[in-house]
Amino acid sequence: MNTVTRPRVELFYWAAILFSQTLGTALGDWMADSNGLGFEWGALVFAAALAVVAGCYFFTGISRTLLFWAAFILTRPLGATVGDLLDKPLSQGGLDFSRFTASAVLAAFIVVCLLLLPQRAGQHPGEAHPR
Repeated sequence: MNTVTRPRVELFYWAAILFSQTLGTALGDWMADSNGLGFEWGALVFAAALAVVAGCYFFTGISRTLLFWAAFILTRPLGATVGDLLDKPLSQGGLDFSRFTASAVLAAFIVVCLLLLPQRAGQHPGEAHPR
C-alpha cells in the first residue's frame, strides 16, 4: 500500500480490485454451473491452482508480485464456488445451509486458520534492515 501514492496508481489498484472481484465470481459460477463441474470440483480446481501458486512461491524465483496477483485473483472464484456449495439447495448440488450458517462456517474456518497458522510481522522491501 505504501507504493499507491499517485492518483493514476490508485486508479489502477481499484480497477484491478473491481475486475478481479467481478470476473473471479463469474468464473467460479461458470466453472460450477455452466461447465458442469459442480461446486465441489469447481472449488477443488481453484484450490489446486492456489496450491500451484504457493508451490511457485516457495520453490521458484517467480516474481512475488505476479504470484500475489495470481493468488489474489484465484481466491475470488474459490470463494464463489465454496459459498455456493454451502448455501445452494441440495437439488442443485449444494449443502443447503442458510446464509447465516454458511457465513458462520466460513468465519469459524478463518478463525481456526488464524489460530493454527503462525503469523509473523513482515518488512517492507524499501525499509532498512535492523542491525
